[in-house]
Amino acid sequence: MNYIDGFVVPVPTQRKEAYRALCTQAAQVFKDYGAIRVVECWGQDVPAGQVTDFRRAVQATDEETVVFSWIVWPSKAVRDDGNARAMRDPRMQPGAEMPFDGRRMIIGGFEVLADV
Repeated sequence: MNYIDGFVVPVPTQRKEAYRALCTQAAQVFKDYGAIRVVECWGQDVPAGQVTDFRRAVQATDEETVVFSWIVWPSKAVRDDGNARAMRDPRMQPGAEMPFDGRRMIIGGFEVLADV
């Protein structure tokens, strides 16, 4: 069964194209190391919740857009190896200025429970 890495991160709205360039490059690296699919979604309809919501979870400001992303791996073992190799890849080394604040990124690995 596939394994999923999920991410939520606030990105300054004005940095959308810089983020697109970065995530496109990162997607290729992850695919080079075994990822099946990488999906990056730019928030458009991210409503406020009564208790919590995506925006509050990452402390997004009015000048930021919430990005929801996931990587599909064939298995957790492939993910563990591929992710470790990707993090050592020179293409994944941060440049002088990242287009988002990584300290507010939410990251998690998930076993697929249902895929209908």
